[in-house]
Amino acid sequence: MRKLDKIIIHCSATRKNQDIGVKEIAQEHKKNGWENIGYHFVIRRNGEIEDGRPIEEIGAHCKGQNKNSIGICLVGGVNEQLKAENNFTPAQFFSLQKLVQNLKMKFQNLTIHGHKEFAAKDCPSFEVTDLFKEEKC
Repeated sequence: MRKLDKIIIHCSATRKNQDIGVKEIAQEHKKNGWENIGYHFVIRRNGEIEDGRPIEEIGAHCKGQNKNSIGICLVGGVNEQLKAENNFTPAQFFSLQKLVQNLKMKFQNLTIHGHKEFAAKDCPSFEVTDLFKEEKC
């Protein structure tokens, strides 16, 4: 097993009426020349957590951070004009918190980050530290 030290949260940069999942995101990532989906988990609009790339495999979700991180993607994150918007559902946030909690129990000392901490992007369209105030991000 590889050494993990962080969770990086992303958004799919899709509108709130677009409900995509691992299958659709994997197709897009393969068009970019990647072997498979870059994220380890995708959380759909209804809160369903779909498994992406196996955790044992290095992800392809955050340049310079993939080796030691787990990538989680929330579906949504932009408005009709494709500008960053926190349009995630309560079910998505509930599932995200449960997933992060479970991952932190399984892999000790994981820190939690938004993609925008490592890239000039608005992703994931909300402040991760606000959501995980009680956690050491």
